[in-house]
Amino acid sequence: MLTDTHCHLFYDNLKNDLENVLSRANEMNVTRFICVGTNIKDSKESLSISEDNQNIFSSVGVHPHDSKDIEEGYIEEIYELMEFESMIAIGEIGLDYFRNISDPEIQKKVFRQQIEVAQDLNRPIIFHNRDADSDIIEILSDYPEVIGVAHCFSSTIETANSLLEMGYYISFSGNITFKNSHLSDVIKTIPMDRILVETDSPYLSPEPHRGKTNEPSRVRIVAEKLAEIKNVSFEDIAKYTHENASELFQLP
Repeated sequence: MLTDTHCHLFYDNLKNDLENVLSRANEMNVTRFICVGTNIKDSKESLSISEDNQNIFSSVGVHPHDSKDIEEGYIEEIYELMEFESMIAIGEIGLDYFRNISDPEIQKKVFRQQIEVAQDLNRPIIFHNRDADSDIIEILSDYPEVIGVAHCFSSTIETANSLLEMGYYISFSGNITFKNSHLSDVIKTIPMDRILVETDSPYLSPEPHRGKTNEPSRVRIVAEKLAEIKNVSFEDIAKYTHENASELFQLP
């Protein structure tokens, strides 16, 4: 069995065909899904989807791109959404200095505020990091009781090691199948008990589907590529990543 630990099922091209999307995933033995919010509005949509399907779980968070648009009281709304049983994490939160859609100082403030909610509730975080390694490490280091996952990891071995030392999991997506990927050397260093797989649907469709709308069924391609890089069986990757997701997110 496989768990897609990061997908955005509230996008119309997935939500409007959700029954078939899930059916195709099940055919690839993908049986659990975490629908990750990026702002308060779509976090509520994630919750609605997860409440209707026992194999879909959800998270609430404000993405760094959306951090400039927060409204007063958004933290209270996060607390309210986290009261639902299918809400299992705070995310997608983090920093993005590649596109800088939100001012970096605002990003850091909103990132910290949401980590503090996770700390208060003893829940994991799902974080985004693009070109922000040093600030990510510095901020996370201030919250040693919080754990979570580096979603769609694309950084260096040094950053991965720092995160592992702090107790974080590392998740890989379809970009590891791209010809220009530098991640093989990183993947080889990640312990099997700290690795996760995801699609980031509808983004980052793996080869040979690059450029097309991604969907959870293709997390199998990611798992197969991981098995190839780590020189282990697909069954081992499936087993470990599924169990790791259960451990981190306290899934049934």
